[in-house]
Amino acid sequence: MPTKAQTDADSIIALLKQQADAKYLAGMLRFGIENQRALGVKIPEVRKIAKAYKKDHELAQQLWATGIHEARIMASMVDDPAKVTEKQINEWTKEFYSWDLCDQVCGNLFDRTPFAVDKAHEFSLRQEEYVKRAGFVLMAEYAVHNKKAPNEVFMQFFPIMEREAYDDRNFVKKAINWALRQIGKRNGILKVEAVDTARRILAQDSKAAKWIASNALTELLNRP
Repeated sequence: MPTKAQTDADSIIALLKQQADAKYLAGMLRFGIENQRALGVKIPEVRKIAKAYKKDHELAQQLWATGIHEARIMASMVDDPAKVTEKQINEWTKEFYSWDLCDQVCGNLFDRTPFAVDKAHEFSLRQEEYVKRAGFVLMAEYAVHNKKAPNEVFMQFFPIMEREAYDDRNFVKKAINWALRQIGKRNGILKVEAVDTARRILAQDSKAAKWIASNALTELLNRP
C-alpha cells in the first residue's frame, strides 16, 4: 500500500503536468537551463503548489527520486531543514545539472541547515561546475536568510572568493560575484571588506576576476 508521501508525490506530479507549458519548456534553453528532464512549469506555479504542503521530509525524498526538474525544485521547498543530513546534501548536490536547480535547492533548503557554512567552504574547492557554484550560492543565500549570523562568518568567505576568482566558467564566476555583492550589502563593516576584496580581485590577471570585481564594485560603490 502506498505511503502518504508517495500518494502526495503522485498528486503533485499530476498537478505539475497540468501546469506544463510547451512554450515555456522550449524557452528554458534561452536562459541556460537544461530542459530534458523538465515539464515546463514556471517557478511561481511550482511554489504555489508547494504551499499546500507542510514541511515533509519523506515527501521531499519522493519528489527528488522522480528525477523531474520541477519536482526536484519543489522537493527543496517542502523538505524540513531540521531533518536534512550532510549525506543528503552531498547526494543532491552531485546531481545538480543546471544553475536554477542549484540555486533553488541551496536557497530554499541547504542554507537553512546547520551544514551551510561548512559546505560553502567544501564545495568552493570542488571542480564540478555546479557543485562549485553551490559553494558560492550558499554564501550568498546565507547572507540573505541568516539575519543573526555574525560578521565573522562572512569575513572568512572573502579570501575564498579572492582565491577562486580566476575560474572563468560562467556559472561559477557569476556565483562568486553574487556572493561578494550579497555579503557586502549586509552592513557597513562587510561592505568595506567586500570593496577591498573586489579591488584585490580586480588586480588579478584574469578576465573572470576583472568581471567579478568590476561588476561588484559598480553595485557596492553606488549603494548608500
